[in-house]
Amino acid sequence: MNISLDRFITKEPKEQEKKPKQEQLEPKPKPIEAPKIVIEKEAEEEPEEEEEELEAEVEGAEEPEEALLEETAFEAEMPENTGPCFLLSVSYSGKKGCALVKLYDPEKGKIYFWYDNTGHRPYLLTDMPLQEVLKNPNVLKHPGFDPSHCQVVKKIDLLSDTEIELTKVTAKDPLSIGGRGKGLRDIIPQTWESRIRYHDCYIYDRELYPGYLYRIRNGVLERVDYKVSDEEIEAFKKIFPPGDEIFEEALNRWLPLFSCPAPSYRRVAIDIEVSTPQLDRIPDAKAAEYPVISAAIVSSDGIRRVLLLKRSEVPLGERPPELENVELVFYDDEKKLLEDLFKILSSYPIVLTFNGDNFDLRYLWHRALKLGFRKDQIPITLGREVALLSVGIHVDLYKLLHNKAIQVYAFGNKYREVTLDSVASALLGVKKVPLEKLVTELSYMDLAAYCFRDAELTYNLSSFNNDMVMNLITLLMRISRLSMEDVTRQGVSNWIKNLLYFEHRRRGYLIPRQEDILRIKGETFTRAVIKGKKYLGAIVIEPRPGVYFNVVVLDFASLYPSIIKQWNISYETVRCPHPECRNNLLPNTPHWVCRKRRGLMSLITGLLRDIRVYWFKPKSKDKSLSEDLRRWYDIVQHALKVILNASYGVFGAEVFPLYCPPAAESTTAIGRYVITNTIAKARQEGVDVIYGDTDSVFLHDPSQEQINTLLDWVEKQFSIDLEVDKVYSYVTFSKRKKNYLGVLPNGVVDIKGLVGKKRNTPMFIKKAFEEMVGELSKVRSPEDFEKAKEKIKEIAKACYFGLKNRRFSLDDLAFKVMLSRDVNKYVKTTPQHVKAAKQLVSKGVELKPGDIISYVKVTTPVGVKPVQLARIDEIDADKYIGHIRTTFEQVLDALGIEFDEIIGVTTLDLFAKH
Repeated sequence: MNISLDRFITKEPKEQEKKPKQEQLEPKPKPIEAPKIVIEKEAEEEPEEEEEELEAEVEGAEEPEEALLEETAFEAEMPENTGPCFLLSVSYSGKKGCALVKLYDPEKGKIYFWYDNTGHRPYLLTDMPLQEVLKNPNVLKHPGFDPSHCQVVKKIDLLSDTEIELTKVTAKDPLSIGGRGKGLRDIIPQTWESRIRYHDCYIYDRELYPGYLYRIRNGVLERVDYKVSDEEIEAFKKIFPPGDEIFEEALNRWLPLFSCPAPSYRRVAIDIEVSTPQLDRIPDAKAAEYPVISAAIVSSDGIRRVLLLKRSEVPLGERPPELENVELVFYDDEKKLLEDLFKILSSYPIVLTFNGDNFDLRYLWHRALKLGFRKDQIPITLGREVALLSVGIHVDLYKLLHNKAIQVYAFGNKYREVTLDSVASALLGVKKVPLEKLVTELSYMDLAAYCFRDAELTYNLSSFNNDMVMNLITLLMRISRLSMEDVTRQGVSNWIKNLLYFEHRRRGYLIPRQEDILRIKGETFTRAVIKGKKYLGAIVIEPRPGVYFNVVVLDFASLYPSIIKQWNISYETVRCPHPECRNNLLPNTPHWVCRKRRGLMSLITGLLRDIRVYWFKPKSKDKSLSEDLRRWYDIVQHALKVILNASYGVFGAEVFPLYCPPAAESTTAIGRYVITNTIAKARQEGVDVIYGDTDSVFLHDPSQEQINTLLDWVEKQFSIDLEVDKVYSYVTFSKRKKNYLGVLPNGVVDIKGLVGKKRNTPMFIKKAFEEMVGELSKVRSPEDFEKAKEKIKEIAKACYFGLKNRRFSLDDLAFKVMLSRDVNKYVKTTPQHVKAAKQLVSKGVELKPGDIISYVKVTTPVGVKPVQLARIDEIDADKYIGHIRTTFEQVLDALGIEFDEIIGVTTLDLFAKH
């Protein structure tokens, strides 16, 4: 069955898009020699709390748990035939002993179940011959061993570039492979592909595309081919040269995936409130001691309802405007309230929560048991870190929005703290209902308004901007080949790993073990400047402090993905096994790259980059297309941007299963090579280069001719796109690399790396910094600086003496940092906000990941206190003066102003101190 895109297509624009460069397996020739007067510096580390968040994401993402659904009374319809449906999830059903596929019918807005009927079994691969496996006593006595399906299989080993024979050892259930005591992978000496979760393995082997179209025909699950229009195919051929491997892959496999619109999902958002004895105490979800006193429901099909538990001596209160058109249902019995809530949970294909994995659904499960529900009467299945639904899909938006790749690349860092209040305020412009007393002390109406707002915000986060988040999730599922539950919970490293594993399996390649890659490929050649890193990273050109007018910033579009594509970088191609390739050296490294085989990482990265840059990004701005189609193309290019911008960071991470040190090192080495030669060429052309970092260069007052010359030279020399990113009216540089302030012609101020804009900077410093930025934004000429300088001096002085004279409140002085994990999981180091958090815990306050810790610096031995426990007379002013100095000096040194002179400290005073 074909579904057409014709109704979305209008005439193709006349303007031709630039074509992607032809593939090459030879490294580029060296550029012309130019004066090598470039200062190389390693990029600085990220601030402490961001490192913690990234580390936590990696820790949380590398060992995702198997999706095992418990036996339950809740089942979906299992039809023999369906129309086109969207595949949302694959899991393992312990009840049926096989894979369970959940399909979404967009016409009826319901979930269908399809249980595997192909006989697929869990398995691992080993180099132990089949006959030895079948005779091994330890294997034979394993209760989960399935000898009837064991067989010899052939795989291509990319590390040796040879075909090899392995034994496929099958099991009766996933946990017999590994994960339940002693699995087969623990018994057999050498195994491959034994740590892949079964439902992912099933997706690879069946070549399933989650988020894409399928149907059931006579009990058989089959893919529905999405029909891309002939007009679109012809237009695509004009952009991508036919016959190229990337073209064939893009046209036949990826274009239909990306062109097929996502459905408008029928879904519901829920939020619960629990009776609690303390305002700042979050009830323990496992203990579930307190009754559920309200549950709010907001759905895509118009349900706006709050379930309320009747309690003695609670006033009704006045119905606020927020509850207009909201149905209120009162219950005498908590168990009946939960029964009705469970009916809602099991009747919707998708259930949305904000932190439902850790709290809402987890609390409901444990509370239901306390109230006498049997496990099979609860439509929830709990894992270590997840809460799944028996029928539908649970999407925890907290987990999705906590993902750094989503936060940075999809939403442009619009929100900093991952709380419902912060995220909704940033993305929706609406905040939670303020709460100044216990929920148990609220009237029914105030409680309903509070609870309903949370559910409404959760739902609106999924629906704003024409269902942007749901569309983005669907596209990320298609790219990563992950189920909806997984793609919304796992980090970008798992998205990319899963895609690459899928492609290995599809092409008959053996998925290598990390130890094999490290053993065969060896270690790195360069030495890192940053402690803890294994190789030299990105280049940062030391800026010249000062003020520069008319600064043009040139940006290398997707630099690392472009390098990976153009130089054929992949774990199997760098230092390949072919002697004839050894003279094919990569720039600035002793490593060679393969001439005979296109690397898998290079192919996939290059394909996704090209299809974004040359097709979906320009199409998203094409006014000749319908608004709906442009909007969809914009979501596609954003989804690809999320993957691509994170790709090198993943390939270069030691925890990534396909991490190859020489490949990661080569990518950054070529990046340095491209940047340094570009800067040398610019200076050769007479351009004043004042700064450069990972993928951009700053030019002071260049002519249009000089810009064009440089853009053309880079394109011809490296086949990488260099483009004008920004033009600043002026830029101020501090002595610190990656720290600058630029003002655009419209007065908008760009701030990079300056402490005053950091999210955890105390409010009194932020306000002073914002005042300073406001003065700088008014500057239009060198003459304006003298006026701005005087005002900035006054701002810095007021900030300094306001602190010394204790004019600021504890809230003004507070640092606010989010807990990225449980307090007891900070083992290697104990950051200051965790020291403050532990003081709260000792007072009985329960904290969870995502909570914001507000603390101040004090004169006590520990050095910090949470705001709730501190007094103003304990404040350590000297520590804050250091923060004021750091904040202002970064800008003041660019303006030629000394901070100490502003506050009245003379050079003689400084000398006397020493």
